[in-house]
Amino acid sequence: MAPKFDGIAFDLDGTLYPNYQFYFRLLPFIIKEHRLLIALGKARDLLRGGAGGDFPADRFYDVQARLMAECLGGRPDPAAVKDKTERLIYRGWEPLFKKIPLYPHVLPVLREFREQGIALGLLSDFPPDIKIDYLGLSGLWDVQLCSEVLGALKPDPVPFRILAEKMGLPPERILYVGNSVSYDAAGARGAGMKAALITPPFLRKYQHNRADFVFSGYRQLSAWIARSTTNC
Repeated sequence: MAPKFDGIAFDLDGTLYPNYQFYFRLLPFIIKEHRLLIALGKARDLLRGGAGGDFPADRFYDVQARLMAECLGGRPDPAAVKDKTERLIYRGWEPLFKKIPLYPHVLPVLREFREQGIALGLLSDFPPDIKIDYLGLSGLWDVQLCSEVLGALKPDPVPFRILAEKMGLPPERILYVGNSVSYDAAGARGAGMKAALITPPFLRKYQHNRADFVFSGYRQLSAWIARSTTNC
């Protein structure tokens, strides 16, 4: 018997650790820099809706900063907005992850998948490299990618297709695990992958049809993968 999936890829934020652990530590920033945070959220919604137009992947952060400047009003310099976002959000948030605990059983389950010969991928909308180091997740991934660097945010199929390409696997042989129906499950399925969704126990019965598998703990995911086998 062989695993049904040759590769399992994961979202990071809210998928490998509980979101509330992050938001609790972020509260002082939210109070102080709420306008910048709101502008970032609006800009990313606009980018997902195609408001940025067609642009090269390496211009993502410039386009995001321009849209943020428009959302902020008062005609701020997009270059200054880009610098502030990099300094306060991208770099400023990273130290918070030194104290954020993972979901229970994440590490043993990831190691278990590796021992089974399943390739592991990571695809996050925000840059993952430093965060996974702080979270104790370094060295586990065959591929780790940031959709921003690829020029398109989830659920755009482009980053998922690149993920499959980098993993050297057809999309239908990859399971993508996330915490968002709209971004993770929809994006993965749109690219031809299967999708698993981690969600609080009280929401599982409402989201069972939103993904191929809905779970609340990583032992449940491991057990489902163990059952999802196919003849070689």
